[in-house]
Amino acid sequence: MTTQELVSQINQKKSFLCIGLDVDLNKIPKHLLALEDPIFEFNKAIIDATHHLCVAYKPNTAFYEAYGIKGWQSLAKTMNYINENHPEIFTIADAKRGDIGNTSTMYAKAFFEDLAFDSVTVAPYMGKDSVEPFLAFKNKHTIMLALTSNEGAFDFQTKNINHKELYKHVLETSKTWQNSENLMYVVGATKAEYFAAIRKIVPNSFLLVPGVGAQGGNLQDVCKYGLNENIGLLINSSRGIIYASNSENFAIAAAEKAKELQLQMEILLN
Repeated sequence: MTTQELVSQINQKKSFLCIGLDVDLNKIPKHLLALEDPIFEFNKAIIDATHHLCVAYKPNTAFYEAYGIKGWQSLAKTMNYINENHPEIFTIADAKRGDIGNTSTMYAKAFFEDLAFDSVTVAPYMGKDSVEPFLAFKNKHTIMLALTSNEGAFDFQTKNINHKELYKHVLETSKTWQNSENLMYVVGATKAEYFAAIRKIVPNSFLLVPGVGAQGGNLQDVCKYGLNENIGLLINSSRGIIYASNSENFAIAAAEKAKELQLQMEILLN
């Protein structure tokens, strides 16, 4: 998917909502556990109820890998379902990969070719040769960790090196890499006060923003400093939407929560 196709979808739906499909069998409605593939059936119900309200889905691969081969098969079925029924929706493999060149190429093939994701999250700690293999894929996007929403982000990401925070060095350096136009960045909603500084470095890039909802991030604050001419934001909500209810009507409850966010976004876009 091209960036312009993503922007077009945002404008059509008046939404820049990304829904995280982080499926925990201990949290999904009990009646689904009797089915052959409860993970896929849960995802399918969420997708059917919310696809008109969001522009992206983001499965965190850990929630599938934890269940072994069956979990990976559920992820593949979920991706096939999205791509066949809602090909306009942007898909994100939240895998946080990153390794030496040949290994990164294989990771990229797994997510971009085999599973047909539009994008994958990567960790930049190993530098240029661990990220550029992902960037080599046409019309695919690499979403690099920049400033995350967790408490431990302050251990390294905001440390001053030569009078500049590390995350700023990471952003600036990444712009020099080959095919850097295919980069997007993860910036946590709980770090809203940093968005103005980040936009000075990457004014035109899309930012994937976790942390709105269950983690306490504020949508209005993020948009105040993070929106750009092409919107430039994908606001992710996972638990706050998909676990809105554990009743048999869980998908309806999820859609109601997604609609609440979409309506806030529509107001902000006007």
